[in-house]
Amino acid sequence: MTLGTGLVSDAIYKKHDTGSWHPECPPRVDAVLHGVKKYVPEGALVPLQARSATRAELEYCHPGSYIDLVKNEVDSGRNCLSTGDTDICPSSFDVALVAAGGVLNAVDAVFKREVCNAFCAVRPPGHHATADVGMGFCIFNNVAVAARYAQRCHGADRVAIVDWDVHHGNGTQDIFYEDPSVFYFSTHQSPLYPGTGAPTETGAGKGKGATLNVPVPAGTTGDVLAKVFTDKLMPALDDFNPDFILISAGFDARKDEPISNLLLEDEDFGVLSSLVLELADRHAGGRLVSSLEGGYGLEGLASSAGTHVKTLAASTGG
Repeated sequence: MTLGTGLVSDAIYKKHDTGSWHPECPPRVDAVLHGVKKYVPEGALVPLQARSATRAELEYCHPGSYIDLVKNEVDSGRNCLSTGDTDICPSSFDVALVAAGGVLNAVDAVFKREVCNAFCAVRPPGHHATADVGMGFCIFNNVAVAARYAQRCHGADRVAIVDWDVHHGNGTQDIFYEDPSVFYFSTHQSPLYPGTGAPTETGAGKGKGATLNVPVPAGTTGDVLAKVFTDKLMPALDDFNPDFILISAGFDARKDEPISNLLLEDEDFGVLSSLVLELADRHAGGRLVSSLEGGYGLEGLASSAGTHVKTLAASTGG
């Protein structure tokens, strides 16, 4: 029996609502699901339930003091985390738990061979959240927690994280910077928020060499990024030999995005997806989980995310 592509989605993700003016807004979920419905054949996806991550699971990456700070600041009625530029509302803590937990359920489904790969239409995003600093619209680092969960609960030895969001995933890099068992790769526009991700940032201590950053200038097109993936990512992961791959799938590198200046077309996200799928097939038995990060122009988000999920599903015969 051919395994399909899992899809995590839940109405709770729209309850993290910090105002209609905010680019990281509830309609992003509807846009993604609209794109998936438009581009992916009916019946090609396996619905996966979301759940709340437990405190112990969050503590794989975040200290209890930070988890308590987030809960206390949400409960106190603050409209922004004191740690940085992440707006919050009364539902934000609960929604953030389900964002992280939704990705964990996708990891379970992939390792249990219920699906071959999965896409998680979750929010708030996560890749800017360090261990103890929420920033850049992010509260908990969904993908980082998922990487640790795969290691601790499913026996993964080497996890690769591929981050093609237009912004550098400083939080993910920071969490694993000295860890040789997690390889972090990022392409991102530079200069741009948060100002990290130089090529010289390659890890530290035992993790030296397990971080690979490829910043690119405004105006970069998809064929350039595809060549970066082919020439730099693929040899690096052939050497690293991951047994599980996560994608921080931001779609804000697409052309016409309101807060960035790269020029990827929808089809380019399909090409990047295919290259990562090839690596997952070669090294990880196809085990791959993709989680939504950025992407703020709703029409473009719908079509680019739809193309990405279509590519994931096509790889399974869906």
